[in-house]
Amino acid sequence: MSNKPILITGGTGFLGSALTFKWLQEDQPVTIFSRSADKVQRAFGNRVQAVTRTEDLPDASGYRAVVNLAGAGIFDQRWSEARKQVLRESRIDFTRQLANWINRSVSPPDVLINGSAIGFYGDQGDALLTELSSPQVDFSQQLCADWEQAALQAEAGGTRVCLIRTGLVLGRNGGLLKRMLLPFRFGLGGRLGRGDQWMSWVHIHDWLAIVQAMIDNPTMRGAYNATAPIPVTNTEFSNCLAGVLNRPLLLPLPEFALKLLLGEMAALVLGSQRVIPQRLLDQGHVFEFTQLDVALRNLLLPAQ
Repeated sequence: MSNKPILITGGTGFLGSALTFKWLQEDQPVTIFSRSADKVQRAFGNRVQAVTRTEDLPDASGYRAVVNLAGAGIFDQRWSEARKQVLRESRIDFTRQLANWINRSVSPPDVLINGSAIGFYGDQGDALLTELSSPQVDFSQQLCADWEQAALQAEAGGTRVCLIRTGLVLGRNGGLLKRMLLPFRFGLGGRLGRGDQWMSWVHIHDWLAIVQAMIDNPTMRGAYNATAPIPVTNTEFSNCLAGVLNRPLLLPLPEFALKLLLGEMAALVLGSQRVIPQRLLDQGHVFEFTQLDVALRNLLLPAQ
């Protein structure tokens, strides 16, 4: 393993933190770009270097790889027009700056791994989606597409660009599962809307392995779906989670209530993306967790 550090933007979030802890355990040096050095210090102590301004980034040749996960939280606020602009600027404008910084380097990093999401495909019902599928345009789809285009600008300097279209990441410390656990533990969980929308999930361990493969395999470039090979419907997910927790499934949330509660953002939980990781499977990538019940038991039940 190279002794050059890996730069992570968004390194204190759910996915960025998981990556950082993984690499620290492997003695891989990590630098985190964050607006708050104090937040980095609280999360990781003195084990990582923090950079808080783009103008303070050293030459990109000092990094083995860059993992770009920066961006304002999609679920943090309702989507007013002003909030939508914040979501775009924090991803697209920042990524353009990052690509320009990479391209200015005499010896750029080997790879830029750019965060994206299966929201790239839009709401597609029961259609089976691969990386070659055409998208249905909506706000989140356009956000992902423009974000990816900004990242691809880094190819001009010779850096490989991998676009990781992440599904619903299941982990103990954040993401979708953490939001769902409390009502389900109290027996108050239920399907969302009609429940027939597809949920393309991935265990955090498999997501970390995909990122590592993108760094280690010089043939990987372009878009990859980071999802388990077997997506499930929302009803199947809800039933499985309640079963693993041994709780009843009592309170479905109707579609109109979700739209009242979340506004336009309700599309994120009511929309349907039945995604498979075709390119990873074609390259022989092996997933540790392919069955939802096994993944949930691994995360939620004590080791036997």
